[in-house]
Parts: sequence; structure tokens; C-alpha cells
Amino acid sequence: MELSLLLITFGALLLISLGLDGLGRLTKLPRITLLVLFGLGIGPSGADLLPIDAVEWQEITAQLTLTMIAFLLGGELSRAALAARGRAILSVSIAVTLASLAVIAGGMWLLGVPVGLALLLGGVGLATDPAATREVILETRADGPLSKTLLGVVAIDDAWGVIVFSVLLGLVAAGDGGAMGGLVDGVAEVGVAVMAGLAIGLPAAYLTGRIRPGEPTLAEAMGLVLLCAGISLWLEVSLLLVGMTTGAVIVNLARHHERPFHAIEQASWPFVIVFFVLAGAAVDLTAVGGTGVLALAFLALRILGRMAGGWIGARLGGMGAQDSRLIGLALTPQAGVALGMALVAAHVLPQHAATLLTVTVATTVVFELAGPVLTRMVLLKSGEARREDAARDG
Repeated sequence: MELSLLLITFGALLLISLGLDGLGRLTKLPRITLLVLFGLGIGPSGADLLPIDAVEWQEITAQLTLTMIAFLLGGELSRAALAARGRAILSVSIAVTLASLAVIAGGMWLLGVPVGLALLLGGVGLATDPAATREVILETRADGPLSKTLLGVVAIDDAWGVIVFSVLLGLVAAGDGGAMGGLVDGVAEVGVAVMAGLAIGLPAAYLTGRIRPGEPTLAEAMGLVLLCAGISLWLEVSLLLVGMTTGAVIVNLARHHERPFHAIEQASWPFVIVFFVLAGAAVDLTAVGGTGVLALAFLALRILGRMAGGWIGARLGGMGAQDSRLIGLALTPQAGVALGMALVAAHVLPQHAATLLTVTVATTVVFELAGPVLTRMVLLKSGEARREDAARDG
């Protein structure tokens, strides 16, 4: 592919997104939903106007964007934030994980799905989309206990998902002896990812923020993001965990930082635009059409599981009654991590590949479109949204 064509495409996507932002103000739809819809419209499943391979470039942009988001989310886990909301973050993330697994897997089994496949679908349903959740919070300028807890939850719940999914995959793949092997693999992956994050974050906490006193430069921030992404791919561990650990270490140990990595927040939006447009363009709607009842059941069960888990975890974490009812709905966005889980399971268990991939693709499209809308609705309902057009909706 010619470099000129690639640069023209990315440049056009960034400029068109300005119009989508204006459309979002008129329609009240989140920008993320509009970007995915736009990607669907110009991709192979729509008008097929995109002159580049969406799947190929989505992988690259996803790695950079998700690492950047994970890095910023880790920066939300300061000691002060954990002291104020750590109990709620931990209880909600664990409760949502366990409840979602129980409801999805149990519901699928009751519908006649084989127990092994039901467990794998339950594991896939644990994944969230931290990029979409964080972007909706930023777009609405939400600030308060609910939005801060949400940021903490999406920063760590994929860690629980990786462990649980690894156990389930080991159990289904190897029978009675597979659970222990899956548990070891899951814990090992999390451990290696955390160690990698520590190895990057510890020296960075001391070295960054020295060139421009008090605030790290964009070059420093982007250098750390690229290091996190590259090392996680090299070690074959979760880039979300590596990026999150690095950000958390720096925000807690860099005492000389006054505004840690503020520059990267401004630089992240172009990456987010390209990521979500290409995510929409990469969807094959012909594969989505054959899922039928199974996909609809997965959609309903996942929403039910997240609402139940959110309510239980929020109450145990000391959150108010209204926030407890709402927080589960705000955790419905789902994207690349779920697809990654399905691809891994399909490789290990090819007999379940068709069903796993088709259901995951179909439901990810729905959750990526509707999830940000639900998150925005929750923030409006809670009264924490601050943007003027959001406030009028409230």
C-alpha cells in the first residue's frame, strides 16, 4: 500500500470526526457510537469506501490506543483515590465479574448450550471497553463518586477477566486437570504483566517530569506508551495490565509531578478516532446475521449480569442506592478484549470456533454502539455530567 494513501485516509478520518462531533451535539449520541457507525458505513459491510485494510490497521491502532488508555486509567489509581473509593472499586469489579459469569454461563446452559461452550461465552462476556467508558466520561465532563469509581473499575476488571477466562479455557480444554493449569497460566500472565509495568514505571517515576519541572512532556509520555505496548507484545501478556501498572506506579511514586502526563490526554483523541472508526469498518455483518436467538440471549444475559453484579458490589462498597442501581449499565461497553478472548478460545477449541466468534462479533457490535449510550445515560441520570448539552438533557 502506498504511504500517501494511508496518510490521506488517516487525515480524512480525523477531519471528518469534527463533523461527527457536531452531529453528536445535535443527536445526543456519544462520539464513540457515531465513530463506530461511521466505520460500519464506509467499511466492507457498508459502502466499502475505505481504501485501506481495516483489520490490518485496526490491530496496530488498537495496541497503541488501548495501551494509552490503560496508562491514563492507571494514573487514576492514586493512593488518595484508592483511599476514598478503593473499597467500592474492588467490590464492584469482583462482583460484576462473578455475577456476569454466573448469569451468562448459567443462562446459556439453561437454553441448551453445552456446558463447555456456555462457560467460554461467560468468560468472553467479562471483558469491557475501558477506552469507550473513559471517553464518555470525558465527553460529558462527568465528575463525582460514580464516574470516579467507574474509571477505577474499568482499569482493573479486565485483570479479573484474564484470570477467570484462562481458568475456564483450561477447564474446558483439558477436563478435570485443566482448571489448575488454566489458573497457573492466568496468574502467570497477570504476574508477568505487573512485573513489566513495575520495570517501566519505577525508573519513569523518578526520571520523568525533569525536563519541564512538574509535568512530563508529550515525548516522555508517548515513549512510555510505546515501551509498554512493545514489551507487552514481546512478552505476550496483557497490554492493558502493563499500561495500567505503569501509570499507577508513576502517579503514586512521582512526588515531583504536579500534573502527571496531562499532555497525553490531549494527544490521545486522534488515536481514539482512528481506532473506533477502524473497529466499525472491520466488522463483517454477514457473519453477524446468523447468530439469532443465541446472540440475543447473550445480550440480555450480559446486561442482567452486569446490573446484578454492579448493584451487589456497589452496595458492599458503600455506594448510594441510586448509583448502585446504575453502575452496572455503565459497564456494558465491550470491544477488542472480548474478540481477543474469542480468538484464543477458537484456536484452542476449534469445535466451538464458529459459534464463539459469530456470537462475540455480533454482540460486540451491539455493545460498542449501545454501550456508550447507556454509559452516557447513567452519567446524566446520576447528575454528574457537566457538559452544557448533557446538563440540558438531565
